[in-house]
Amino acid sequence: MSATSVIELDGVLLVTIQGELTDHDAIALQQDLTTQVAERGARGVLINISALEIVDSFLARTLHEIAGVTSLLAAETVVVGMRPEVAITLVELGLTLNGLRTALSVSDGLSMFGGASIARRAEGA
Repeated sequence: MSATSVIELDGVLLVTIQGELTDHDAIALQQDLTTQVAERGARGVLINISALEIVDSFLARTLHEIAGVTSLLAAETVVVGMRPEVAITLVELGLTLNGLRTALSVSDGLSMFGGASIARRAEGA
């Protein structure tokens, strides 16, 4: 799998994608996150895509599917760090990803899970 890391902070899985993902990597990430949410009883998944310069339609759909699957497992997914040019491209492709929650930064995303203390710990991590 491409360079990704997953750490747990108070029941929230913080996923950092550190390099471009192939379609195979994206599917593997989806399967891994689904398993980890179920096994750890996570209440949330925060996916940091700030390192990605491109989000193609396949990855966008995969992120949307991750949110759908985690929702069925009683966890919420928030995507953070989307670059403006990525957002513009997604809109131009007609992929507005309704229902997928987003935030500008990791700390903003973590605060959506109800914990300023989580956000402070993540910034120090």
